[in-house]
Amino acid sequence: MRCPNCNYKNLGKIGNEQYYCWNCCLELTIEDGKMNINQIEEDGSLSSLNDIFYQQGS
Repeated sequence: MRCPNCNYKNLGKIGNEQYYCWNCCLELTIEDGKMNINQIEEDGSLSSLNDIFYQQGS
């Protein structure tokens, strides 16, 4: 598996179906076959970046 942002292939596993990209610091979670992409904020909370990576059809 590769990071959808930077294409880095050495992701760290942080939980069940949860990965962390050490290169661009994104958390990737796989739920129901879909990858959710989150940025980790300074306070430890997560901000979804799905709207940047997945465009919805009009």
